[in-house]
Amino acid sequence: MTGQNTAVLSDSKQNSFQELTRQVLEKVRNPVDRYEIAATLESMGWNDKRARSLFGLDDVFVLAEKIWDTIRKDHLEAPVEHARESDFGRYIAKIIRSFLRGSIFALPMAVSVTAMLTLRFSLWSYEYLSVSAATSIAIGTILSFVIVGGFIQALARFGFMYLNQGYVNMARKSVYYFVRIGFVTSLVTALLFFIFNWLFSIYPWQMSLLIILFLIFLSGIWLSVTVMYILQKELVFTGLITLGIGIVFILFLILKMNIIVSQLISLGIIAVLGVLTSHLLFLRSERQKDMGISPDLPRKSVMYFICLPYFKYGFLYFLFLNLDRIVAWSANTAFMPYFIWFRGEYELGLDFALLVLILPMGLVEVVVNEIMFKLVADQKTYSISQLSALSSQYLRFYLKRLIFIGLFCIVNSIALFFLIRFLEYNGFIHLRVFRNHITLFVFIWALGSYSLLSLGLMNTLILFCLSYPSTVAKSIFIAVIVNAVIGFILSRWIAYYWAVIGLAVGTVVFLVLSLRSVIKVLSNLDYYLYSAQ
Repeated sequence: MTGQNTAVLSDSKQNSFQELTRQVLEKVRNPVDRYEIAATLESMGWNDKRARSLFGLDDVFVLAEKIWDTIRKDHLEAPVEHARESDFGRYIAKIIRSFLRGSIFALPMAVSVTAMLTLRFSLWSYEYLSVSAATSIAIGTILSFVIVGGFIQALARFGFMYLNQGYVNMARKSVYYFVRIGFVTSLVTALLFFIFNWLFSIYPWQMSLLIILFLIFLSGIWLSVTVMYILQKELVFTGLITLGIGIVFILFLILKMNIIVSQLISLGIIAVLGVLTSHLLFLRSERQKDMGISPDLPRKSVMYFICLPYFKYGFLYFLFLNLDRIVAWSANTAFMPYFIWFRGEYELGLDFALLVLILPMGLVEVVVNEIMFKLVADQKTYSISQLSALSSQYLRFYLKRLIFIGLFCIVNSIALFFLIRFLEYNGFIHLRVFRNHITLFVFIWALGSYSLLSLGLMNTLILFCLSYPSTVAKSIFIAVIVNAVIGFILSRWIAYYWAVIGLAVGTVVFLVLSLRSVIKVLSNLDYYLYSAQ
């Protein structure tokens, strides 16, 4: 034991030390030894420099040893929080809040679809675009999702982790770090695409310029909206999307500017506003909640190791969502001027089917929050002899909720099917979904795919909350392979729009694999709760 470890702390440092001891005991109620405490401290973001600056101790292990000695000497215990029966009104209010939070995340998509149906344009689409312009915008959009998808998951992981611990300053630093490298990666990708296209002349320079501009602007928007989601300000981004559509309306319809120029100006404004708004929201949250400390982030190698499974998942997830489009649009037809050529009939079916996710995602948020809130209380009240009963209880709880959401998804997809049919045949929408056999085929298969995907996303959130992300990345990787192989074979052997069946089969594979992982975790809940500390 070092001399520093036995040193008497000042009153202010002693209070901070007692608070830290309480936080450690909340994370791990009965630590086995000082090494478990050291691991818990590192999971909370503590490092050697932080231990020295706040307590004057050599490193995290000395701090852990001091906490361990204090626990043994004073017999400190975290206060037991027995699960309390909340009244029915509070329970319903909590469910409504969770449901709205999950559904609101999909609200910008609903705003964009509504704009397309009424104005015939949105922030990055227009009904009467030339096929070459639509191809450029589609490629730029897909690239933006795939390139920053991994960074979105990584910054969400660190942002939520530090915010839940009350360290807003560390959350901001980690989020900004991944936002920077995500945006730089999109710029590097744009440069590499420009060089590649210049060398091999894949697309004309006008198309390649559009691809690059939409890639850069949309990458900034996706990164900023993730920051708003972390800070639970989803409605702010919905407002920005609405503002962006309003800017396009003024520039295009009132000032008679070119639609693509109008959209690019609006995207640039929204991207900048998104970054500034995210920064201001973080600063305000930091002033309100920060605990008065400003430690450094863990070593970059540690951050990379922690976020790697989440990064893999984010990259593969957005690749999975867009892969069937790439497969379908690259299939040879009678007219195929470039390697990838936009097909509006195919895209329209997918866009309308995406609406099926809005309500199920609200239910998913409710279920995941309910499971996690119950776990926080129950893991403090169940004894070792009751661990088997705890696992059985949560497995039954999960399976009941899975069946309920599955049945809801069936009803929800049928209702959306007949709603779109009613709106089209009664003249409320001018787009042809049911009167075009290709769009209808894609719409039906995508409805089923996205409904099943919502169940897979529920499994993903549960596994993420229990710090078990590696199996999720593996599941989505296998789903990507299945999507690509089946979609490619069917689109080449039968018709290009059969690529959507690759999406459907891949979604089933992802659901089954993620379901198996959740059952495995819940069946051994005591082990995974311990490893998640």
